Amino acid sequence: MMMVTNETTSWRRLGRVARGTLAAIALILTAYLLAGTGLGMIARATATMPAAGPDAVTLYIESSAVHTAIIVPKQAAGVDWRDLAPPEDLRDPRYAGFPFLAIGWGEAGFFRETPYWRDVRPGTIARAAMGSDRTLIHVDHLPLPRANGDDVRMIRLSPRAYRRLAAFIRQSWKADGRRYPGYGVYDAFYEANGRYSAVHTCNSWTGDALAAAGVRMGWWTPFPWTVMAWL
Repeated sequence: MMMVTNETTSWRRLGRVARGTLAAIALILTAYLLAGTGLGMIARATATMPAAGPDAVTLYIESSAVHTAIIVPKQAAGVDWRDLAPPEDLRDPRYAGFPFLAIGWGEAGFFRETPYWRDVRPGTIARAAMGSDRTLIHVDHLPLPRANGDDVRMIRLSPRAYRRLAAFIRQSWKADGRRYPGYGVYDAFYEANGRYSAVHTCNSWTGDALAAAGVRMGWWTPFPWTVMAWL
């Protein structure tokens, strides 16, 4: 009878530990969410963005549930992306004829293990959040995008501002890095520079890139809505 009582006590103790652990995780996640949203609403000090004139470059920012990417023309304002994303990197090189690229930065495991959001696993998220030097740039070859409510926003940059944006993106592209097949026939992955973590996410990378061009942006933009709210 004493053995049964001890086992019951042990299970109750484990239950209390499990509930305490879950409560602590929930508290951390809530604090992270509140901090990211709050700091995302505070404008950072950035260089003044030159006025967009008749020669302005049109680009787009796209957003999904957890990720943002920058959609740029393949050739504009003296910037040519075709050397970094050539046709031979695609399963079907014909898609390289599309005039735009969607460029996003992120953690390698998260990118390559989650072709669909239903494939996201808690372990994948946890490993990425703890920090990883394995980062990739994901590139989609696209036709002309269209602004579509909260999912895609159009912005116009002066040639000088656009070249600053392009310089930031190119610095994230690892020189002579490996290339990997994408999810489909029109995209590919490229080794990137930079360390991914809960502090430096794919969305904070997008925010940093836009801020480098002088776009008014939040102080910290870890979530998609903290980027899109400024556009």
